[in-house]
Amino acid sequence: MDIPPPPGPQQPQGGQYPPPGPYGAPPGQGQGPAPYGYQSWGQGYPPHSPYPPPAPPPPVNGFAIAALVLGILCFLPLIGLILGLIALAQIRRKGERGKGMAIAGMILSGIGTAFLVFAFASGGAAEFWEGFKEGAREGATFSVDKGECFDAPGGSLEGVAYDVDEVPCAGEHDGEVFANFQLDNGGYPGDTAITEAADDKCYTLQHTYAMDSWALPDDVDIYYFTPTRQSWDLGDREISCLFGNVDASAGLTGSLRSDETTLDADQIAYLKADQVHNEAMESVPLEGNIEDDLPGHKQWATRVSGALTEQVGILRGHDWGADAQGPVTALVKDLDAAQKEWQKAGTAADLDAYYEHYVKAESLTDPKGTITARKALGLATTPPTYDEEPGESGGSTGGGGAEV
Repeated sequence: MDIPPPPGPQQPQGGQYPPPGPYGAPPGQGQGPAPYGYQSWGQGYPPHSPYPPPAPPPPVNGFAIAALVLGILCFLPLIGLILGLIALAQIRRKGERGKGMAIAGMILSGIGTAFLVFAFASGGAAEFWEGFKEGAREGATFSVDKGECFDAPGGSLEGVAYDVDEVPCAGEHDGEVFANFQLDNGGYPGDTAITEAADDKCYTLQHTYAMDSWALPDDVDIYYFTPTRQSWDLGDREISCLFGNVDASAGLTGSLRSDETTLDADQIAYLKADQVHNEAMESVPLEGNIEDDLPGHKQWATRVSGALTEQVGILRGHDWGADAQGPVTALVKDLDAAQKEWQKAGTAADLDAYYEHYVKAESLTDPKGTITARKALGLATTPPTYDEEPGESGGSTGGGGAEV
C-alpha cells in the first residue's frame, strides 16, 4: 500500500518522490536542509525528470566505413566493392547506420575498378609498374653524376654505401665522379663479373675525363659504385667510376678534370695524339717475359709502330701556336725515328735483334723527351711513377669499389 505524502503544494504525482538534496533549498526557502519532497538545486544535481533517458543511436557499420575509405583512396577498388555489399547486408539485418557511406564507397570503388581495367587494357599498368620500380630504385639506391665531387660517410670508398653528400670540387672531398655507364640487362651476373666490368671500363673512361694523365697525383686511384643484388632486381644497372685517394684520411682537393671543358685546342690535340701511343704501349703482353713470348712481343711492337704513325699524323696535321710549334716539331722528329725502330723490332728474326731495336725505340719514346713540348703547351711536366713495369704483372685491380 502506498503511504500518502505529507500535504503541501509541492507534492509530486503518482506517489514518486525525488530524494532529498543534501544542500541548498528550493526558491523561497532558507539555506537549511531541503524539506522532504523537494529536489535540491545544489551544483551537480540536475532537476528531476519523470521521463526515462532516450535510447542511444544504433552503431555505424564498420564495413561501411572501410568501404568508404577504400573508395576515397582508390585503393583496392574490388575489395571496396565487396566490403560495401557486406555492409548493406549487415545494415538491413542489424539495423545499423552507414548505408550512405557503404553506397558512396561502392560507387567510388566502381570508378576505380573501371579505371584499373582500362589501365591494363591500354598498357597504362605497365607504365605505372615501371614508374613504381623507378621510385623504389631511387629510394633504395643513390646516383652520382659525372663531374660531381662528394664526401662518403666515414670517408671510405669501399664496402657498401647508402648515400653520399655532394660538395664543391674546389674544396676537400673524398671522391670525384669521372664517368657513368650501364651494364647489360639480364640476370644478376655476380659480384666478380660486375667488379671486372668496372675495372675494365673505368680504366678506359678515365682518359676522356682526365686527358692529361701526368696531372693525376700518384696517390690517386680509381674506385667505383656498383649495383647490389637487391638494387639489380629493381632495375639498377649503373656503375659510377670515381677518383679517390689511396689514403682514405687524406682525400682529394680540387678537381682532377682535364678535358674539352678545361683545356685549349693545342692541349687537346697533343693529348689525343699522346693517348693513341699510350693505348698501344699498354697493350703489352702481360704474361711472361720477352724471352717467354717473343712472338707476342713482336706483335706488340708492330702495334706500337702503327700507333706512332697515327700519333705523328695528328701532330703534324694540327696548326700549333707560336710557343708550341718548335717543341712539337722536335718531338715529332724523335717519334718518327722511334716508329722505325718499333717496326724493325716487330719483324726481328730472333731475340737479340728484337732487343737491339727495342732498346733504341724505348730511348726515343722516353717520357722525359716530351717535357719540353708539354711545358710549351702548359701541361703537367712531371712524369707519373709506376709501381710496376709493363709485362711484370697481370695489371692493376684498381683502388676498389663500393656497392650501392
